[in-house]
Amino acid sequence: LSSLIRSYSGPETEGQLLNSFVQYFGDSLGRKIKRMPLIEETVLPGDSLLTLPVVIIGNGPSGICLSYLLSGYRPYLSPEAIHPNPILHTKLEEARHLSIVDQVSFVLFDTLLHPEADFGYDYPPVLHWKLEQHNYIPHIVLGKGPPGGAWHSMEGSMLTISFGDWMELPGLTFKEWAASKRRHIKSDRVMPEEIACYYKHYVKVMGLQKNFRDNVYITSVSRLYRGEDDEDRSQLSENISTQHLEMEDGQKSLIKRNWEVRGYQRATDGSHVPFCLFAENVALATGTFDSPGRLQVEGEDFPFVLHSMSDFGAAINKGKLRGKADPVLIVGAGLTAADAVLCAYNNNIPVIHVFRRRVTDTSLIFKQLPKKLYPEYHKVYHMMCTQSHTVDSSLHSAYTSFPEHNVLSFKPEMKCVLQSASGLKKILKFSVALVLIGSHPNLFFLKDQGHSIGHHSNQPITCKGNPIEIDPYTYECTKEANLFALGPLVGDNFVRFLKGGALGIARCLAIRQKKKHELIESGDGGGDGVP
Repeated sequence: LSSLIRSYSGPETEGQLLNSFVQYFGDSLGRKIKRMPLIEETVLPGDSLLTLPVVIIGNGPSGICLSYLLSGYRPYLSPEAIHPNPILHTKLEEARHLSIVDQVSFVLFDTLLHPEADFGYDYPPVLHWKLEQHNYIPHIVLGKGPPGGAWHSMEGSMLTISFGDWMELPGLTFKEWAASKRRHIKSDRVMPEEIACYYKHYVKVMGLQKNFRDNVYITSVSRLYRGEDDEDRSQLSENISTQHLEMEDGQKSLIKRNWEVRGYQRATDGSHVPFCLFAENVALATGTFDSPGRLQVEGEDFPFVLHSMSDFGAAINKGKLRGKADPVLIVGAGLTAADAVLCAYNNNIPVIHVFRRRVTDTSLIFKQLPKKLYPEYHKVYHMMCTQSHTVDSSLHSAYTSFPEHNVLSFKPEMKCVLQSASGLKKILKFSVALVLIGSHPNLFFLKDQGHSIGHHSNQPITCKGNPIEIDPYTYECTKEANLFALGPLVGDNFVRFLKGGALGIARCLAIRQKKKHELIESGDGGGDGVP
């Protein structure tokens, strides 16, 4: 096998991806570690490579939070804490000696981190965190960029929807981080750039960086084999049989090689270094910003039709829209489209705003935002209502909305064909078009692009219409054993709520790990698996 291992001398390839595993798993596994996991694509799945208990795909807040818990951090009721809910506080007091992981459902996790937040209160968390090394579960977090995920690519001039406190992760408040960096936070809402820096710093200060690998692109995640226990979900979740602990060669091990994860790491010189990992469990934490929503109309692939705020911001910064007589065409009625309207408006760029809904539609996001907290979005909504186009009117100088209109096509001469709800068509000239109608996860590396694991089988995964179907307590996919998902992939679209999913997964894996150790100690298991 050694002849198949590639010899990479770059400090960010083999050295980072292999050698550091020695300190996680111990010197006794040194020989096996040198055989794992950066290998030629020709290596067969049956070769003796180290199998990780958990591989996390995605290094945004979901992946970071899960890594924090798998690293052994456990929440306990703070000695001085008093939860504003007396009934809940009494229950917590009765089991003060136990970790919250061992007693509280993930549903209650949010109210312990943000007590009574939905009623407008700003109570401090009632938890304090302890690092318990014996609860560490070996894992690796794979991400395309630095820790923080898509937050590093968001438009920096806008403010977050959630308060800064609601964007924070366990153990380090956003205010503490801001104070340590001497950053002056002007309001409860903050810029994406600040959140991205907070997440990156969080990984470092919590000692998680040894589990993270950046510049990693996944090409496939496939199940190596299926056992009879995969058909019996109840048996799988309740019992771990001796057969479940057997490897392909008949030797018993603590972990089972369920998944093969392949991809490549982009080195500093731009080259691609292929790798292969085997995992007992895979956790999907990729978020939903991989694939922008598309209109699926003629001409949408023209270079002057954009699909992201970052591309629009880059065009403005490069001066491509300076002095243009024709307006920018913005399609969409969500907050990202509103951000684009504000961006154009603040740069004195005229706007044509096209959206399908009526301005009185109660499902518009603007209807759900308090005016005092989100004045800029209500400014956009006011323009949507008061500066709309009519049959007899011409375009307004700065902004014109086209409610209840659809885009039929884009023309090469930078024109757009619109159609109203009544069927009337109109052709408009524009300088650049920006389609912002949401985004979807890209799970191309899974079998059938992950269509089989959603609530609606054989349909693309979306965070609202078709999230991944999971067990509500363990966050394990109901249709695929040992595959977990959290965050926007399962409908938890706000950072504040994804922490419950991380808790559910960590709790599930800890229970299974404990059962395996009990089997090993009783003599029903053994071998050279990873403890």
